Amino acid sequence: MSDYRDRFRMTPGPTEVPDAVRERMAEPMPNPDVEPEFVDFYRELTEKLETVYGAGRNGADGRVESDAAVLAGEGILGLEAAVASLVEEGDAVLCLSNGLYGDGFADFVDAHGGEPVTCEGPWRETLDRDAVATAIERAADAGIEFDVATMVHCETPTGTLNDLEPILDLLDEYDIVSVVDAVSSLGGTPVPTDRIDVCLGASQKCFSAPPGLTTCAISDRAWERIEAVETPEYYLDLEPWRTAVDDEWFPYSHATANLYGLDAALDLLLEEGLDSVFDRHEEAARVCRERAAELGLETYPESEADCSPTVTALEVDGNARELQETLREEHDVVLATGLGDLEDDVLRIGHMGHNARVDRVERTMDVLADVLA
Repeated sequence: MSDYRDRFRMTPGPTEVPDAVRERMAEPMPNPDVEPEFVDFYRELTEKLETVYGAGRNGADGRVESDAAVLAGEGILGLEAAVASLVEEGDAVLCLSNGLYGDGFADFVDAHGGEPVTCEGPWRETLDRDAVATAIERAADAGIEFDVATMVHCETPTGTLNDLEPILDLLDEYDIVSVVDAVSSLGGTPVPTDRIDVCLGASQKCFSAPPGLTTCAISDRAWERIEAVETPEYYLDLEPWRTAVDDEWFPYSHATANLYGLDAALDLLLEEGLDSVFDRHEEAARVCRERAAELGLETYPESEADCSPTVTALEVDGNARELQETLREEHDVVLATGLGDLEDDVLRIGHMGHNARVDRVERTMDVLADVLA
């Protein structure tokens, strides 16, 4: 069997971690509970994060006006924490879904006592603004008003990137708080964070840091609702994070090594320049799709315009798991299959973060071509 240390990983998260990130995680670090140096470090980290969230969106300084926070827990923590902090028993929540993670938001709403109203779209297409408008109007006719809506920017299992801005404009018209899962897009493509109330990311995707951290950018409108909602769960409550730095007090002992790794990863992004980072992702995705077409493989989204620059999902009807195993065990290349019902029909190539480089995509597609020959 191959040594896992020699494997070439092109998965859509967790992604390959650069040496600089691993080395930073091995440095001595302050005790987050008793040493004031940690508060200073955390403040500087969130300032860097705000720059990434605001890339290309908020004026010359590139800073997002929302408050940034980093929670100790994999990205799913952020999705559930947002719901737990914004939704009370009996609240109707509009859950927009064209994929597995969009459906997952509805599950969280249900688990926390809310009433999910799902506006579903085809998984091969992006979310449709007119369908959302119709869902809101029909709910209003039935006496239902939404205070919160959830959606996903990049549906990683299908490689689909949703155009959210028309939908966010609509939600603003109705004063609906927006919650967006940007876990697989943040740091790899522009995210309209200036229009989003709670924008969620994670360390292990486009940042190329290890899994274990959730990132949040939270607007004033969202904070007002969070403070008004009684959240029975302690770990899922976002409210304490609004004043954590000013109070020099965090809800729990933070994951300092992971935070150091994220800090190093953000430094790499900012040193390269975010416009350059986004261009690099677009180019890697373009090459991946072109090479796939040469092999006779089609993307899962019907339109190339709907394909994500961070992950490419290819149709390989009934053959995904076999291909994945052959690539891993015989060629030391690690790819991902689809999830849920798509597990055996979709093969996914992650060109995000450190892996969003044409040479790495070319190497991956060369091996895939040999396997398919």
